[in-house]
Amino acid sequence: MYDRAGKLKLKANFLASAHSLDQCPRWPRTEVAIAGRSNVGKSSLLNALTGVKNLARVSATPGRTRTLNFFELGGNLILVDLPGYGFAAMSHTEAAKVADLLHDYLTSRSSLAALVLLIDSRRGPQADEITLAGSATSRGAELIVVATKCDKLRSSDRAALPKLFAPIGQNPIMCSVRDGEGIVELRKALARCAAPNRDHDPDRSALV
Repeated sequence: MYDRAGKLKLKANFLASAHSLDQCPRWPRTEVAIAGRSNVGKSSLLNALTGVKNLARVSATPGRTRTLNFFELGGNLILVDLPGYGFAAMSHTEAAKVADLLHDYLTSRSSLAALVLLIDSRRGPQADEITLAGSATSRGAELIVVATKCDKLRSSDRAALPKLFAPIGQNPIMCSVRDGEGIVELRKALARCAAPNRDHDPDRSALV
């Protein structure tokens, strides 16, 4: 997947989309989910992580992702692009469906090993991000917090990040798609999730 320097060795591929947990693929693979508010730059970061320019569609209108999208990165690791939330204009019915899909996946998907939670570095974690983090960690998934758009921060803003992110319980990986900051560090974190000695159930053929 990635070498020790964080350089990509294997190309990422789109595999499937799902509108519900029942539609998700069944396989013995490790899944790392990527979540964030609709305007946090999730698709751009996913493309930067994988080195594939148009792997995830970047829309001028935030919140276009309404499904669970599965991308293969190497033989074992699956990146799951979760629906954006909290910003896009959508009906109450659509918003409720997105919220239910996020909850179902984060609390019930057996192959989920980690959640990469993207948070705008200028805002810090809000109530919905803290809720998502809790949904993942309460069932034993690793939490990887990423502060996006760090190229927009002043030096004083950067110094204040530990305090700003304190409510979520950990310091974030500082990232910028524009200048590449933090991309290698995040790739290394993903590689650790896919390590063969990571604790997991070896027989997942019948898992959700």
